Amino acid sequence: MNNLLSVLLSNSDQFSIKTIRDLPQIEVSGITHDSREVIRGNIFVALTGENFDGHAYIKEAIKNGAAVVIGERRELINKVPYLQIENSRLALAHLSAAFYGFPGRKLTVIGVTGTDGKTTTVNLIHNILVSCGIKAGMISTVNAVIGEEQIDTGFHVTTPESPKIQQLLRKMVDQGLTHVVIETTSHGLEQYRVSACDFDIGVVTNITHEHFDYHGDYDHYLNAKATLLTGLINTKDKKRGKFCIAVINRDDQSYENLKRILNDEKYQMIKIIEYGMDERSDIQALNIENIDSGLKFDLKWAGSQHEIQTSLIGEYNAHNILAAVSATSVGLGLDLQCVIEGVASLSGVPGRMEIVDLGQKFSAIVDFAHTPNALKVALETSRNRTRERVIAVFGSAGLRDRQKRRMMAATSIALADISILTAEDPRTESLDEILSEMVDEAKKHGGVEGETFYRIPDRGEAIRKAVELADEDDLVIICGKGHEQSMCFGETEFLWDDRIAIRSALSSLLNIEGPEMQYLPTQEKQKPRS
Repeated sequence: MNNLLSVLLSNSDQFSIKTIRDLPQIEVSGITHDSREVIRGNIFVALTGENFDGHAYIKEAIKNGAAVVIGERRELINKVPYLQIENSRLALAHLSAAFYGFPGRKLTVIGVTGTDGKTTTVNLIHNILVSCGIKAGMISTVNAVIGEEQIDTGFHVTTPESPKIQQLLRKMVDQGLTHVVIETTSHGLEQYRVSACDFDIGVVTNITHEHFDYHGDYDHYLNAKATLLTGLINTKDKKRGKFCIAVINRDDQSYENLKRILNDEKYQMIKIIEYGMDERSDIQALNIENIDSGLKFDLKWAGSQHEIQTSLIGEYNAHNILAAVSATSVGLGLDLQCVIEGVASLSGVPGRMEIVDLGQKFSAIVDFAHTPNALKVALETSRNRTRERVIAVFGSAGLRDRQKRRMMAATSIALADISILTAEDPRTESLDEILSEMVDEAKKHGGVEGETFYRIPDRGEAIRKAVELADEDDLVIICGKGHEQSMCFGETEFLWDDRIAIRSALSSLLNIEGPEMQYLPTQEKQKPRS
């Protein structure tokens, strides 16, 4: 017990411990922020969020066996010791790391953040490491990979909370892994979920419009992302060396701001690697070409050029590949040929420009694009893959950045031949009102309802409409959900997978056996189909 609490005491300037009372010698069985998961001997840390206050569940945590409670408020608790501190999220991260023996200090840790491309870049880096014979793990918003084991990280997931992160890292250490790559969201960074992970290399894919509902504006959003890079200076020396490398995208709008932040004297120990199409980049992509099997380009680094081929679809993936090569070959010093082979051997990423082919006469793709920039590049990629029409199906989430729903509608009207506006996690917002905002913007940009765009609240019906409209050699792209396994209406998560939905719609169209369309509550409001 005292070993764990010494983490707090030794960092009292960070945690601002205000009250310490009655700390007995006890055996700690675990650490959690969820009162429902508390078992006897746990430390319960009360967190506060946008829509919840963990302090309200302290009594439940004690009833379930919590041995110590930590929180930010002055609580009158007599049954167990209580520590009042200023930042319970930061404390949760450091206590979790201490409980699991600071596993990040035993691994080479690569973090990847950005608005779009994070999951793809994480998968690229992981595949490169494994291809080069390195025992590496991966934690993404899709899943965690530890050796042959794959662990689902949830329905709608951002970066997992720190106890889960540290538990996964500990498991990797115990299984003999030496490296890990972690996808880090802006929420995960700002809420200290990846604090005490001891990152060696930080990678930024891009920073565009997203999560302004939470961060307020672009500057605050960028600053949250930048903490992955600035936090590199806090990493302790490790047996495999001290890297302290920031990998940034010279072509992105975030470049100047990130470079300005990193040029501060206190970050002078951080080595910066720049990638992009810009000839001033440390590592550059030239002669990018879309091919039937994916993408190819020339990689220029240190005065020499090397051909890169990948099955990943879309020119934007050249940036993701450059980021991965920068982290592994330039950053870690891995053999470049081995790295190139690692890029080539990645067959795809779940829900990222994933092709679905049941023998239909047109192309069908499922993609995670759920931001204005991601939708733009997904539609541009789709345009390059067909000489006929592009039919896009997408929505915009409720209780999230409202500005982007208009931006996405305008983008699709400009780049797709037909846009079908539909549900995407409306949560407790009115789906009709969300769609009305999107319809309004579509009309402002020249869209004609019933001709160039449709409003179909039920996502299954929207996907059916798309495949029914598609002619030979058209391309249908379903955007916004990608790999996700559920959709939220009200406060209920309904099982939903766009890949199952498109297969259901295609099998009905082709009159072949296929999966049933999963249920959503909007089906009950859908008018009978003619």
